[in-house]
This record gives sequence, C-alpha cells and structure tokens, in this order.
Amino acid sequence: MTATIRVAAAPISWGVCEVPGWGRVLDAPTVLGEMAELGITATELGPPGYLPRDPAALKKLLGGHGLDLIGGFLAVVLHENPEAALAEAEDSAALFAACGAEVLVLAAATGLDGYDERPALTDAEWATLISTAGRVRDVAAGHGLKTVLHPHVGTHAETRAEVERFLADSDLPLCLDTGHLLIGGTDPVELARRYPDRIGHLHLKDVRGELAEAVRKGTVGYTEAVGKGLYVPLGEGDVDIEAMVRFVHEAGYDGWYVLEQDTALDERSPVDLPKRDVATSLACLGTIVGRLAG
Repeated sequence: MTATIRVAAAPISWGVCEVPGWGRVLDAPTVLGEMAELGITATELGPPGYLPRDPAALKKLLGGHGLDLIGGFLAVVLHENPEAALAEAEDSAALFAACGAEVLVLAAATGLDGYDERPALTDAEWATLISTAGRVRDVAAGHGLKTVLHPHVGTHAETRAEVERFLADSDLPLCLDTGHLLIGGTDPVELARRYPDRIGHLHLKDVRGELAEAVRKGTVGYTEAVGKGLYVPLGEGDVDIEAMVRFVHEAGYDGWYVLEQDTALDERSPVDLPKRDVATSLACLGTIVGRLAG
C-alpha cells in the first residue's frame, strides 16, 4: 500500500489564538518561517487579524515562505442573528477562495470570550444553529469551498450528545479534531469508524487524558488546562493517533492532516518550544505513514 498524505500546520501550534489574554503571540514572519524550516508547505489562516486580510498581501506573505493556504477557522454565533454570521462567512470565504484555499472550518461560538463557559441552548436556538450552519455552507460553496463543522471545547458542539445531535440534524461534514473530541467525551477513532462519510477535514492533536477528564468534569477550566500542558506532541498523549490515521487513510480520506496543537506561551516559555513540539509531531506522523506504506 502506498501511503501519501497531505500535511499542513496552523498558527495555534505557535500560541497564536483569538482568545483575549491567551498568551504571548509570536510575530507572523517567525511562525511562518519556522513552518517552512520544518518542511511544511501549507497552513490554515489563524485568528482574524493575525495575517493580512488583503488577498494579494496574504498570498505574497505566504508565498515568501513557500506556504499555501488551505483554509481557516471561523468561530461565529450560529444560534442567533444569522445575517451577522453569514456576513462573517462571506468575508472569510471570499478571502480563502482568493488565496486558493479549500475549506472553511466552522465552529458554533457561544458569543462569549474564550472557551470556558457555555450557556445552554433552547430547542429553537439549536434549530437556528443548524439552519445557519447550512446557510454558511451555501455561502462558502458559492466561493468553491467546502464547509466542515468543528466540534470544539467551549462551543455549542462540544459534548458527545451534541456531536451526535449535530450529525443527526445536519448534513455538514465534520472537522475531526482528535483533541477537542476526546476532551468533549467522544472517542475520535470510534466516531470516524461510525461516520466515515462525514469526515471532511482532520485536525491531529494529542492530549493528556487526566487533564481532558478534569476539563470535562469542570474541575479545571479549559484555558487553565492548556497552560498546564493539556496538549502534547503527537505520540506523547492518550489519543490513539496511529489508529486514527490508519483508519481514515484506509477509508479513503484524501483531505488535509493538520497538525494543530493548541499552545499558550508566556514570557518564560522557551522561544523554540513550538517549533520543537511540531517537529516531534511531524516525526511521529512520519513514522505512522511509514508503517502504512510497509
């Protein structure tokens, strides 16, 4: 069996996050330059405002580091004011498409800052969420993009019950994020096996199971857990990364494998920590791909 996969990165692995006060943010030339030094040739966009929103400027910046744009993360409120969500989707989809991207990664934001609180939705709000997600999909499709729903901690698609409900109520494919799914109580490999036709995009993360459980139980906040090392390089945590990669590859998945290890840096963090961790993840993934080909 020949195993070839498309690997991309994301700025969050270098601590670049949309959450206010998340941590020290490295400048874009440093982040993109280190991606290139690691042999990575494609990336997701990162949070709004981190990279240029002008297509020509963005393509020039990425091209200077030999990087292609594959898409980006869009966390918007879907359960109220659909027109505002659609306007944000239109803006992002137009930018992604102008830069040759393929996918819009949608998350059902709560409307609060950060990912530590989640107000409950009514059935009517959930119905609006489902309807708006479908309309976002149509907006993105008008620009030639695929839309995937990203189950994510601190959004309205986090828990196993919410993920199952979304799969039942919507026809959107999912971004299978191995870390966020596990933290929310879903075995990502089991989910992929049950719904192989709903895998639209893949974020590869590894997490420490005991901290994930603490977040799930509410004894540790998500942001605090990230600071305590919730995410670790591939192969050093409790997600069965090899089983996931093997299954989706054998099931015919031909999308991107995005290395996305949520990191929060402070002034004490070694300057080369993100690059070292991503290098470790790349080596782990390379070993897994080698076994697939063996």
